[in-house]
Amino acid sequence: MTTPDYLEQVVVSNVRRRAGGSARRSSTLDSLPVGNLIWATLDFLSVIIAGLIAFRVYLPPTTPDSNRVILRHLERAAPLGSLVFLFIFGVYLLIFARVYGLYRATETRSGLSEARLTLQATLTAGLLICGTLYLTKMSAVSRVVVVITVFLTGIMLVGRRAVWRRVRERRYLQGKEVRNVLIVGNGRVGHALRNHLESLPHMGFRFKGFISLDKSEDGPQQQVLGDVEHCVALARSLFVDEIYFSTPADKQTVLTVVEDARATGIDVRVVPDLYDGLAWNAPIEYVGQFPTIPLHRRDFPRGAFILKRIMDVILSGAALTAVAPVMLAIAVIIKRDSKGPVFYKAARIGRKGRHFSCYKFRTMVMNADKLKADLMKQNERDGILFKMSNDPRITKIGAKLRKYSLDELPQFFNVLLGDMSLVGPRPPLASEVEQYDVEHLRRLDVLPGITGLWQVEARQDPSFDSYISLDTAYVENWNLWLDLRILARTVTVVLGGTGS
Repeated sequence: MTTPDYLEQVVVSNVRRRAGGSARRSSTLDSLPVGNLIWATLDFLSVIIAGLIAFRVYLPPTTPDSNRVILRHLERAAPLGSLVFLFIFGVYLLIFARVYGLYRATETRSGLSEARLTLQATLTAGLLICGTLYLTKMSAVSRVVVVITVFLTGIMLVGRRAVWRRVRERRYLQGKEVRNVLIVGNGRVGHALRNHLESLPHMGFRFKGFISLDKSEDGPQQQVLGDVEHCVALARSLFVDEIYFSTPADKQTVLTVVEDARATGIDVRVVPDLYDGLAWNAPIEYVGQFPTIPLHRRDFPRGAFILKRIMDVILSGAALTAVAPVMLAIAVIIKRDSKGPVFYKAARIGRKGRHFSCYKFRTMVMNADKLKADLMKQNERDGILFKMSNDPRITKIGAKLRKYSLDELPQFFNVLLGDMSLVGPRPPLASEVEQYDVEHLRRLDVLPGITGLWQVEARQDPSFDSYISLDTAYVENWNLWLDLRILARTVTVVLGGTGS
């Protein structure tokens, strides 16, 4: 199977990187700290908005004609000096926000700590801008305006971060985007860490089990999943995001786990004071009140995934609005064509093995799932997948819907619900996932998609290997530009009627 032209360069560069060490990523957007850029932009905009409000409050318009003047609240101040003041204050704020770690991942930080650091960064920037105004003798900007600007900026920054934290914590409590955890060592410290993580469900950690260092290790064995030799393989099969070492182990054993975990994108942490010399100069990070030291942390493009989610919501909402009349017509035709419901709700496996209901227009007879067992001998696909030409379960209108992929239009609702994305691997059945090898689970690291690399490149290819390799290539080389290319190719595929 040939590699798509727009993936070839990225795949070759990744091979070179693995062979020659830590070279720079070739994908453009992935290499940028997009999440930091988004938050920094929002913080800077908060400064501008707060400043304009401050000028409006302290310098109201003096004449009725002022209402026709753009930015009329700056007319009694020097506009250039005012804008320079806001720009300098914004730069100071971004610098101190970065110094205080406000643009790093906040999952392990409490809301009170984040609010304290935000106010500290704002006040420090405020004191510095006051000193700057004094030294430069910029009298056009009132000190009252400065105080109001700093105050409003602090309120806006703390409020926005609190709302974002609340939204994220609600998703954690719903079981979405949680971080699965394995703990090496089932002794006193390991159980204390497990109890602490389970007492903080709003922080998004989910305990999956213990890993024992040896068979003679003390402690209850009912939640021990295996030994440290198979630690990473077990972690991969359970969609684990972090491995915690809670008991002393041989240094080479820990290094081996770290290397294997790095290759599979799993983070590794240790409890302080257990590994003398292994984590010198490493910063201590608190998980709730529990101190840990990160030995390895993968470079996750969080900001790019936020942009991907925003794109999913906007495009799915627009698509549903545009095709609503078409969907209504299809529903009427299905109802008149055969007995049964208009929609088919299929149980599928999503990101990290999460179950969800995938919606489609019904294209088969009512008892299609029961008839599948009798048709397995006629399967034209290799391995796990099932496909056959002239499938007797497909209705007359169903065949036409499948030809142009119109049966998948209701999946835009799945995208809005956050169970799927516009682009990603095909959502598999539970029976398919049960037959996966450990390396196949890589395709479940991301949200499944309505369309994907396999759908546009090898939809008619019966090989399970090509199906897995294309999905894995997508996961390992993902960026927003690749998504846009796949979406563009999907339009061609749909119009060409290559579905079945």
